[in-house]
Amino acid sequence: MAFIHSQHSLTLTFGLLGNLISFLVYLAPVPTFYRIYRKKSTEGFQSLPYLVALFSSMLWLYYALVKKNAELLITINSFGCVIEMIYIALYIAYAPNLPRKFTVKVFVSMNMGLFSLIALTSQFLVKDSHRVQVLGWICVAISVSVFAAPLSILAQVIRTRSVEFMPFTLSFFLTLSAIMWFAYGLFLKDICIALPNILGFVLGLLQMLLYALYRNSKRVTAEQNIKSIVILSTLGASEVYPLDAQPYITNKDAKEHDQTGVDLEKSMEAPVHHELQAIECAV
Repeated sequence: MAFIHSQHSLTLTFGLLGNLISFLVYLAPVPTFYRIYRKKSTEGFQSLPYLVALFSSMLWLYYALVKKNAELLITINSFGCVIEMIYIALYIAYAPNLPRKFTVKVFVSMNMGLFSLIALTSQFLVKDSHRVQVLGWICVAISVSVFAAPLSILAQVIRTRSVEFMPFTLSFFLTLSAIMWFAYGLFLKDICIALPNILGFVLGLLQMLLYALYRNSKRVTAEQNIKSIVILSTLGASEVYPLDAQPYITNKDAKEHDQTGVDLEKSMEAPVHHELQAIECAV
C-alpha cells in the first residue's frame, strides 16, 4: 500500500510539473500575437505550426478522455486547444488573403477532417479493448514523425555555426518538460506517453550541447538563410520557429529584395524577421 501511494504521489508530482512548464511554453507566442494585433498584420508569420500544435493537442486530449485516469493530460491539452484556437483566430483575422485561405483549408482538412476520421475510425471500427492502445500509438507515431524538424535545425546550426535562432533557455525548459512527462508516463505505466519523451530528452540535450559549442560563433549572414525553423519536443513540450531568417541584408541586396517581395508573398514564404516565435503543444 505504501508503494502504491508513493507511486501515485510521484505520478501526480511529475504531472503537475509537466503541466506548469507546458503552460508557460504555450504562452510563449503571446508577444508575437500581441504584435500582430497591434499592427493588424501577420507580417509574414506562418500559421502551419499553430495548426499542427492544435491538431496534436486535440489528439492527445481525445486519447486522455478515452484512456481515463489521465486528468493531467486533459488539463494541459484542453488549455492547449483553447490557446491555439485563439492564436489561429487572430492569424485568420489579420492575415493577407492567400495565407488566410491556406490556413482555413489546412484547418478544415487536418484539424476537422483528419481528426474526425481518426475519431470515427477508432470509435466504430476498433474494439473497446484495443481503442486506447490504437489511439496511443497513433499519438506516438505523430510525435515521432515530426522529429525531422529538430534534426533539420540541428543540421542548420552545425552548417551555419550559429545558435541565433535556437535559444538556450527555451531548449532547457523543453528538455526539462520532456523529463517531467517521461516520468509521468513511467509512473502511470503508459508507454505511449513515456516513449516519445525519451527522444525529446535526447534531442534537447543535443540542442544544448550545440548551443555550448557555437554560442560564441558569428551570427548568421545574409547568404546563410534559415527557413521555417521548427524545434519539436514531445508530449507537453514543443516549440516552433516559423520564419525565414535573413538577419543581415546588404545594400547591394536591398533592391533585389524589394523587387522580389511580391513573389515571396505569393509563394507564401515568410519575409525577413529579426525575431523568432515559439509555440508549445502537447504532442
